[in-house]
Amino acid sequence: MAEARVGVIGGSGFYQMDGLTDADELHVDTPYGEPSSAIVLGTLEGERIAFLSRHGPGHRILPQELPDRANIYAMKTLGVETIVGVSAVGSLREEIKPLHLLVPDQIIDRTRGRPSTFFGEGLVAHISFADPFCPELRPALIASAREAGAMAHSGGTYVAVEGPAFSTRAESNLYRTWGADVIGMTALPEAKLAREAEICYAILACTTDYDCWHDDEADVTADLILANLQKNIAVSREAVRLFLRHLPSERNCGCRSALANALVTPLDLVPPATLARLEPLIAKYVTAAGKAR
Repeated sequence: MAEARVGVIGGSGFYQMDGLTDADELHVDTPYGEPSSAIVLGTLEGERIAFLSRHGPGHRILPQELPDRANIYAMKTLGVETIVGVSAVGSLREEIKPLHLLVPDQIIDRTRGRPSTFFGEGLVAHISFADPFCPELRPALIASAREAGAMAHSGGTYVAVEGPAFSTRAESNLYRTWGADVIGMTALPEAKLAREAEICYAILACTTDYDCWHDDEADVTADLILANLQKNIAVSREAVRLFLRHLPSERNCGCRSALANALVTPLDLVPPATLARLEPLIAKYVTAAGKAR
């Protein structure tokens, strides 16, 4: 199968990646069903990348309907080592204005019932998730966003909510007291699954509104989000293009070995069907266990 080192998952408004050459559209089947959309594999800045539209053609998939496991699994089978997720968010801070970009370093999970792990069915794994976004990717993504001409904030806490409705005013103000900086609906379980797949992951958060906490600004609506996304989609695409120039040539972060101390179940006790399903994620550990016997 064709391969790419970098994956880009485009969120609301970011439905295609301009400038790709040698582009092919791939339909990848996974044990978790089909991804959100066909994956477009192409070359940009000399780097092979895999682009996926998170919400599908025409924005047809709700946040809680996203086939996140299929999306990340498909990226893994294509050889992807690094994923940039582009996401629309609301701002919970005065200084993070609409049309600003932010690269968060922390996350709060307020989602409910979304499948958030590849594991189970006879194999238990507990990944470390203290720092949910790759520390090597974040500086490169921030530098790229600023080089693209955006006002880009380094660090901050993303609160991931269930949706599809936007927050109540009470919730919006509560999240501010928690220290959250932006609010969105799609960073989880995407970030957790990327870590389980040992893929470096970071988010370019595109601020579109002030949610509903700000007394002097209009409350968030879908129309407001889409209007502001159209204004900053070009700078987001340029930031991703420039990011490919800043991408480290080798991975030295902990993401690449996230499962090394996470697999709890002895592999010789795991059902063969589970080992087969998870082969793209755990192959190196199965091989190492076999050599140790």
